[in-house]
Amino acid sequence: MPVSPPTDAPTVDFPFRISFGEAVSIVDAVAVERRLQPQTLSLSRAHGHVLARDVIATMAQPPFDNSAMDGFALRHEDLSPEGAPTRLRLAGEQFAGPDAALAVEAGTCVRVTTGAPMPSGADTVVMKENTSLEGDTVIVQVAPRPGQHVRRAGEDSNIGDLLLRAGDVLTPARIGLAASQGLAQLEVVRRPTIAVFATGDELVEPGMSLGPGQIYNSNRDQLMALLRAEGLEPVAFPTLPDDAAQVTSALRHAGEAFDLVLTCGGVSAGEKDLLPELLQRRARVRMWKVMMKPGMPVLLAEGGTLGPALFLCLPGNPVSVLATWLALGRRLVDGLQGRAPHPLRRARLASDWSKRHERLELLRGRWWIDAEGVSRVEPNPADGSHRMQAAADSDVLIVLDAGARDYDAGTVVEVLQY
Repeated sequence: MPVSPPTDAPTVDFPFRISFGEAVSIVDAVAVERRLQPQTLSLSRAHGHVLARDVIATMAQPPFDNSAMDGFALRHEDLSPEGAPTRLRLAGEQFAGPDAALAVEAGTCVRVTTGAPMPSGADTVVMKENTSLEGDTVIVQVAPRPGQHVRRAGEDSNIGDLLLRAGDVLTPARIGLAASQGLAQLEVVRRPTIAVFATGDELVEPGMSLGPGQIYNSNRDQLMALLRAEGLEPVAFPTLPDDAAQVTSALRHAGEAFDLVLTCGGVSAGEKDLLPELLQRRARVRMWKVMMKPGMPVLLAEGGTLGPALFLCLPGNPVSVLATWLALGRRLVDGLQGRAPHPLRRARLASDWSKRHERLELLRGRWWIDAEGVSRVEPNPADGSHRMQAAADSDVLIVLDAGARDYDAGTVVEVLQY
């Protein structure tokens, strides 16, 4: 249940100032409710998508016994039991490709190449390097083990085997596995369409001149890059001014056209933070304010008169954008596609850290594996939510649980890579 709001908090009928764990549960529930529909893509376009249906083998792999080496297919019983060289008559050649329907009889062998169908009667392949040739006589210098260098039909998979599971992300190896079954296309979950907005009268686009009190709009480019890193194709909109009518119009337009609308800024409790009141009046707010640092003002809403989209409103400080996207936004997008959340890793703190507040913290840090193979992480002391240099110098967020405490060097913590 949501925690009780302070006495000066607005009266709300949605989860407000909730724990990070509650926020994760809400994000997961919303993602299940709003799961995106499947679509069919060719294998050439399916990489990185989430599989919508299990893939069951309809043929064995390999589909026939074949040679794992360039060499000669033979009967192992024809080899000298003493290990001395064995002379066999060369009865033909079978290359990878159409089956020549050759047979190996007593005292004979057939030249084969890697992937070639095994001739009938043969049960073993000797490597070419372990033989010599005198006319049409093959001399086996080093005897192979029985059955060596033969790939048996079905040893990788058989008809009816579960090859790929719904929810799997299609990696190159999984694409290759599907292709080996003769599949030219796969059913995948449609990726969400995403609109990206930054808000604030103080923002100026990179490349333009700054006036007094203005700053460059770094949030939009950062968020677009984070989304593209997930294989998404977001659409960036012009910066929204601190004007209620213009914000409402822009969000309504995007809310009708996109699955997810992401905003940066304007979501806290300041005089120019227009989004909380607007979304409370025109949409269904699923949560607002999460007891995390940075990123507490994050808000999630859906539907209403702004259209069917989901609205995930991130705070305006650039590190808050990074943290809330990685911890909650990316989880939401994963869930919409039926994908498991990005995994947390574990590492030992490389130095002491003192946490003096109650909120869960996402602390920037640099992660590595030391010479003993131990995963370690060094916290960055610049922990302000405006300190982007620290974020750029780091490659993980260190998850420090709710509650004030001292962390000794060597303490095992979870880390979220970016």
